[in-house]
Amino acid sequence: MATQTAENRPDLSTQDAITVRFAGDSGDGMQLTGGQFTLSTALAGNDLATFPDFPAEIRAPQGTLFGVSAFQINFGSRQISTAGDAPDVLVAMNPAALKTNLAALKPGGLIIADTGAFTKRNLEKAHYDSNPLEDGSLAQFDLLAFDISERTIEAVKPFGLGNKDALRSKNMWTLGLALWMFDRPREPIHDWLRAKFKNKPEIADANIAALDAGHAYGETAELAGPLKQVDMPPAPAEPGLYRTITGAEAVSLGLVAGAQLAELPMFFGGYPITPASAILHHLAKLKEFGVTTFQAEDEIAAICSAIGASYAGQLGVTSSSGPGIALKGEAMGLAIMVELPLVIVNSQRGGPSTGLPTKTEQSDLYQAVYGRNGDAPMPVIAARSPSDAFDVAIEACRIATQYMTPVMLLTDGYIANAAEPWLVPDPATFEPFPAQFLEQLPEGEPFLAYKRDEKGARPWVKPGTPGLMHRVGGIEKDELTGNISYEPANHQKMTDLRAAKVNGIDVPDQDVALGEDTGELVVVGWGSTYGPIRQAVTRWIAKGRKVSHVHVRNIWPLPGNLGELLGGFDKVLLPEMNTGQFKTVLRDQLLIDAESLTKTSGQPFYINELEAAIGERLS
Repeated sequence: MATQTAENRPDLSTQDAITVRFAGDSGDGMQLTGGQFTLSTALAGNDLATFPDFPAEIRAPQGTLFGVSAFQINFGSRQISTAGDAPDVLVAMNPAALKTNLAALKPGGLIIADTGAFTKRNLEKAHYDSNPLEDGSLAQFDLLAFDISERTIEAVKPFGLGNKDALRSKNMWTLGLALWMFDRPREPIHDWLRAKFKNKPEIADANIAALDAGHAYGETAELAGPLKQVDMPPAPAEPGLYRTITGAEAVSLGLVAGAQLAELPMFFGGYPITPASAILHHLAKLKEFGVTTFQAEDEIAAICSAIGASYAGQLGVTSSSGPGIALKGEAMGLAIMVELPLVIVNSQRGGPSTGLPTKTEQSDLYQAVYGRNGDAPMPVIAARSPSDAFDVAIEACRIATQYMTPVMLLTDGYIANAAEPWLVPDPATFEPFPAQFLEQLPEGEPFLAYKRDEKGARPWVKPGTPGLMHRVGGIEKDELTGNISYEPANHQKMTDLRAAKVNGIDVPDQDVALGEDTGELVVVGWGSTYGPIRQAVTRWIAKGRKVSHVHVRNIWPLPGNLGELLGGFDKVLLPEMNTGQFKTVLRDQLLIDAESLTKTSGQPFYINELEAAIGERLS
């Protein structure tokens, strides 16, 4: 075992929040390890936020730099709103994991490394000239390096597994050590393993043995310096039922809740694409709530099937990521033309083209607001966190059904994959918005398929309703009858009516998420930048500066008071994970001269980045 102690190491026992990153080869089970550590942390009552960081390759060559999978969790005894900036602890299962994640580790942070994986071949794959565990290059960190592979093989030997199968349990050995280090219960993991491998009890027993061996190692090894048990008290929380939830799960549950509140069955047409596929997977398990899921042969078929379901009287839903949203573009125009409810979920990822499939970005905003042929306005709303995605999904269903329009709901790779505690809401607190179908007309009155109500919505008629036969399609409609019309004046009027309907949606006034209504500087955000902006603004408020945070949910149309609100600040700073797209929307609509802070690295903003950027503007 190799140990070395940094002079400036942080004392984890005095911190009210700790960030841990598990990193290894994509076959080392780091996401599973992180997920189960998250479960134990939630059961211990800590607040938390996670950041799974997947490799882009489906199965990169073992031990390579581009095959590293990581899972970061920030947990504590106070409110947590981000997955943390720099990890306090890095668990590196091989040299590539160490090399790709070391730069993020705090000075004086703890490295736990598996020496069994630091072979000559693996060091070469990670482009190391010498073994960093032995050459002194890690002197500024605490280092605890020992042969996790060997100890795992020893722990599972009684179950008759070969070395290759035995090494599949080393993530459980590592998890056991982490559970000991942070005083987490093992029993929930035991139960999960027995349930997961109920048809292969010997595999469950081997994994439990590895987990317990890692825990026992922490308990019994008399280690000098780096490895200490840390007690993290529960975080204050509002009483109620909690569960951990990812953004993809929250969107799925929110869509189901929205359909229930609209008193409609739901049809979901989807096509697999990272990171949106998880929504299809979750919804497929919810058939008892009137949900039909359809995996189409391509993106166009997916959205067209959902439009067909809406025409038939269900709530049509589809989802994708940037490349798939591009393919759905013409069909979105069809939904706008025929004026049917449709919810389109866009889980944004790095682009353009295939781009960075497993990394996060906010670069589809132009696509969402402007990205269709013709004048094709559509409401756009954005979730700010995994749990917020539940409420935003319900709101998307409400707007779609009440205004007879497609709606785009924006999340991103970070929100989709990240997890946080969620206070499960009381269903009775949600106000239903039952969909209204036209079933008959007053005697003698002709049926006008595009006659609008006070919201600008046309009537929703199920096919086969006696006396209400009508046509739909992608060619321009007469403003009342819905018959095909090529009249110039009619097209002008229909273009204006569709725009007026969307612009007239009842968007609530914009609030201030943190700080005062006026001041030196306001940081405006949308989507998943919420957590780091909130923390950075909190720090500047604590320093006595008049800094505020405004976070916009309704991207199109914008809240009516937003321009006046932002005008009350000396400066407007707008951080985005793109090249300044929302800044363009604000200038376009409100003539707001916001200053962009952009990032397109595929990684979320760090709190320190934003704190420094705010300081530069204040100075």
